[in-house]
Amino acid sequence: NTKRALLIGINYFGKSGQLNGGHNDVRNMAKYLTEMQNFRKENITMLMDDGVHKAPTKKDILSAFRRLVKESKEGDVVFCHYSGHGGRLSRDDKDGYDETLIPVDFEKAGQIRDRDVLKALIHPMPAGVTMTCLIDCCHGGTVLDLPYRCNDELENMGMNDKCNFKDSLWVGMALQKGGNDAASTSQKVAPEFMILGGGPNAVHEYSDSACCVVL
Repeated sequence: NTKRALLIGINYFGKSGQLNGGHNDVRNMAKYLTEMQNFRKENITMLMDDGVHKAPTKKDILSAFRRLVKESKEGDVVFCHYSGHGGRLSRDDKDGYDETLIPVDFEKAGQIRDRDVLKALIHPMPAGVTMTCLIDCCHGGTVLDLPYRCNDELENMGMNDKCNFKDSLWVGMALQKGGNDAASTSQKVAPEFMILGGGPNAVHEYSDSACCVVL
């Protein structure tokens, strides 16, 4: 069984809202995974805007999600880490917003909506894969668009009525992709992925903090 990781760190050099810790987070996480959790370096993908690694653009982040799904098989372990800005974009829904990840090229390419992460990373992940996601950004608590979340004390799990999970159900995906292959793929996904949530909402979920991007 293979352990794979995707680590994304964005500092947004030269942009308003520049960060200082994204790259350090990725390097420290890579060290932890290899030294303490027996991940192999060749199975760890790192995206950083440091001029050395592949840049965390919108296209490359989504491509990395899809590649991780394609490579993963039953029995594998997957770890995803995102350290950067998160935001919210207006939409016509219950809470009026989509939570987002903000790629380095957001000014031209736009942001990555929660529904995009759901469709690229969560829904198509094969059954039997154990995946942990650490989303270190504002509004990160619901950016995976999962239907359940833990309370602030991490004691109980309840329905997250602000997520847009129903709009992304398998039938819709099958129609979008076309054919029976998409429908059959949906039946192979572990049921527990339909009910697990990513922990409590981020501290800034409903705040007006200057570090949060609301457009």
